[in-house]
Amino acid sequence: MKNLVEELRWRGLVHDMMPGTEEQLLKESTTAYIGFDPTSDSLHIGSLVPIILLRHLRNFGHRPIALVGGATGMIGDPSGKSDERNLLDEATLTKNVNGIRNLLSRFLDFDATDENAPILVNNYDWMKEFSFIAFARDVGKRITVNYMMAKDSVKKRFESDGAGMSFTEFTYQLIQGYDFYHLNKEYNCLLQMGGSDQWGNITTGTELVRRMNVDSEERSKAYAMTCPLITKADGSKFGKSEGGNVWLTADKTSPYKFYQFWLNTSDIDAEKYIKIFTFLDKETIEALIAEHHEAPHLRVLQKRLAAEVTLFVHSKEDLDNAIAASGAFFSPNMDELKKLDEKTFLEVFDGVPMAELSMVDLEEGLDMIAAMAAKTNFLASNGEARRELKQNAISLNKEKVKEDRIITKEDLINNQFLLLQKGKKNYYVIRIK
Repeated sequence: MKNLVEELRWRGLVHDMMPGTEEQLLKESTTAYIGFDPTSDSLHIGSLVPIILLRHLRNFGHRPIALVGGATGMIGDPSGKSDERNLLDEATLTKNVNGIRNLLSRFLDFDATDENAPILVNNYDWMKEFSFIAFARDVGKRITVNYMMAKDSVKKRFESDGAGMSFTEFTYQLIQGYDFYHLNKEYNCLLQMGGSDQWGNITTGTELVRRMNVDSEERSKAYAMTCPLITKADGSKFGKSEGGNVWLTADKTSPYKFYQFWLNTSDIDAEKYIKIFTFLDKETIEALIAEHHEAPHLRVLQKRLAAEVTLFVHSKEDLDNAIAASGAFFSPNMDELKKLDEKTFLEVFDGVPMAELSMVDLEEGLDMIAAMAAKTNFLASNGEARRELKQNAISLNKEKVKEDRIITKEDLINNQFLLLQKGKKNYYVIRIK
């Protein structure tokens, strides 16, 4: 077997690992799983790391299992949370489970038929028939409360000034632990992987596998590995933009905004992220980093990172459109902007001040003073608009204009937009309805 752990190490994807894990992965093809809790009907880019880990498993000859937590999602993982989660209703949970199933199917071929073909499971399928008494007798008996209380996710909640932890959330690690036992029994799954915040839950699983298979040395083998939680160099939370979470589905985060998120990565973060979020080999990455150091202003590292991740998550067509839209924004003329459809145009100028006018306003022509102030309030007053125009600071559709310029229907972009600009960085959009 090729050394998966060595590959993950140089990429910065190993945080904790149980003794014997690397040896097991080198010895033979190994089945490993990662769980995804359905807190939403999509996943954000923080979940790209476990998805990429599953792909690495597959690429290195191991068998990946993706588990959607239909059962654990009913409880909510307390790891890293200071307060009790709100419980999801059944309809929301079903919608979320189906959404994540569909999303994961884009990254792993669950219809493959080879011996290491990826597997997709839902823990609700084996937990739904479990009675409380049976679970308490068969599973709860194996793990002591002392062991569960020692986990960081539990200790931090008890030590805080909050409301503590309900019995519901306290049982989460036991139910997740049973998932590992079930997959061990049904698929000979020997390894659970996840983020470093999951170490407590994962090691509870390895302990449960050992204790429930105490009569079989071979069946009691269980291993654990976690990857670091991704952070940004400036200490801010990874995976968020000014508009909130960056999601993996186009209905929540468009491919253009997705591409822009990676393109705007800092130099320090780009060097780290290109190892974590792409499958480029070591030589290619080192060459890209060296090229970037020679001419940082060209942002070759960010451009390649953005292209690779957008292609992985979306499609070649989405990537091409995102690159075209990005180029249109910075283009000195309007040719590229005019090619953008309405949705992409609005995405490119998302967050830019926008005013709406009627087509009637253009029938007799709209003067620049009205466009910048009286009709739109982009500038504070007609006087300010007049001063800026005299200083040659105003552009209409990327062309400098004077006070006597009259705006007509012929100036419209895609028959509905006007792009105004003050200086280099202050954009304004007028939408004609």
